[in-house]
Amino acid sequence: MADLLSTVRAQPTAVATLRRALALGRVHHAYLFDGPDGVGKERTAFGLAQALVCQRRSDGASDACGECSACTRSVPRSGQTRPLHPDVVVLERGLYDPATLGRRSPETQEISIDQVRTLVLARAAFAPHEGRAKVFLVRRAEELSISAANALLKTLEEPGARTHFVLLSSTADALLPTIRSRTQRVRFGALPDAVVAELLAARGTEGALAVEIAGLAGGSMTTAMALGDPEASAQRERFVSLALEALKTRDLGRALELAEEAKKGDRATLRVHIQALAAALAAQGRSFAAAPDRRAEVAAARYALTLAAAEQLDGNASAQLAVEAMLMRMRSA
Repeated sequence: MADLLSTVRAQPTAVATLRRALALGRVHHAYLFDGPDGVGKERTAFGLAQALVCQRRSDGASDACGECSACTRSVPRSGQTRPLHPDVVVLERGLYDPATLGRRSPETQEISIDQVRTLVLARAAFAPHEGRAKVFLVRRAEELSISAANALLKTLEEPGARTHFVLLSSTADALLPTIRSRTQRVRFGALPDAVVAELLAARGTEGALAVEIAGLAGGSMTTAMALGDPEASAQRERFVSLALEALKTRDLGRALELAEEAKKGDRATLRVHIQALAAALAAQGRSFAAAPDRRAEVAAARYALTLAAAEQLDGNASAQLAVEAMLMRMRSA
């Protein structure tokens, strides 16, 4: 196993910030990794944890050896969701059996205060089990319940020695202001399409298809992997087909049907479907470029409306209203 931080792709500023802190011995007690899903936040978080617990990393160095027992146990094994190292603790909604947390029911909506009490507060007063550092990694930190966030707040304010927190979020502004103010934010950007295509190809996706998927993925490997799934591909093609059909029919039935479906589905998937529709409209525009009528102009206007709808979704607009408004305005273009 190599030093995990060295495998993070296309996030040079984030990695450099953490390496500098490691080399200087000034790793912050609480980080907030802020950026889209599927761009390397979690890999970076485990890379930081690995470097902190590495048994062979010397003072002034920022690289984990990647080979000692602590390094190999600080990163989840393939197919696992948690590492084996006792000082690298993961918090995530629904990750633990309810009985483990002293609950009767599973965590279906949020990270409960029971999880924070069991995994963090019960250990906060103790030194790291193996001596180097203790790292708490919170996946989708925006899912912390109000009571869980408030319970965590005290420890963030006065952490124990050699104790560090890394909160991961794609919607960091949804966290309590008091949580945000006590963390050092490290921003992660979308991956370049070329990097996404390269990573897909390394996973066995055929070259041309990898490039096509990368163009729709918005810089997210999570989205790219979903797009490569045959069922997801069929759903995407269905959405595009029905949307284009809705623009041709006289009545509004098809448009309203799609908007109703959008309300019931996943927002991230809907955004990908809208991006696929944008790609189809862009292709239409290119094919109509030499036409003497307004078809190229109409396709360009409709393309712009898909981009506007995607931005509205990013701003937490109603999925149903965003799709409905997009299709209505397209029909009038």
